[in-house]
This record gives sequence, C-alpha cells and structure tokens, in this order.
Amino acid sequence: MAITNDEVKKIAQLAGLQVTEADIATYADNLSNILNLVGQMDNADTSEVKPMAHPFDNSARLRADVVSEQDQRDALLAIAPETESGLYLVPKVIEE
Repeated sequence: MAITNDEVKKIAQLAGLQVTEADIATYADNLSNILNLVGQMDNADTSEVKPMAHPFDNSARLRADVVSEQDQRDALLAIAPETESGLYLVPKVIEE
C-alpha cells in the first residue's frame, strides 16, 4: 500500500507533528514500506500456530520472602515535624 504525500501531511497534522516539506517524501516511502511489511506478515500461514496469552509459559522465579532491613519506623517518626497515630502529618494541599 502506497502512502501519498497528502496522507503524510494529514497524519502529521493529526499527530501534532511538524514535518518539513523536504521530509514528506521520505516519510511517505518509509510508511509505505512499513505497511507493505505488515501486509506480508498478514499473508503468513499461521494455521499451525497455537494461540497463547503470553509468549513465556514459564512461571516467574520468586525470591524468598524474608526481612532484609531492620525496622526503623519509630526512629523515622521521631524526627518528623508532626505525627499522629504512627502517620506523618503534612500541610493540606488540596482545597475543597
């Protein structure tokens, strides 16, 4: 499928891109090549290909769930300007 220069201009306008007049022919050629490649892939015989939800059927290796840092909550809350019930108090930034 061949893309015309006018179609490139329209696509650029819809995408909010600035394309110089000198580059339009190059973009038209590149977009045409991409669409031709997609057309070739569309013609590939995939009747023997088994559908899958994800290309990797392996399960993820999980690390052991162990504590790796010591609890510093009380020390960090102690240096905060204002806290209440174990939470940091911050100035209101959204007005109703």
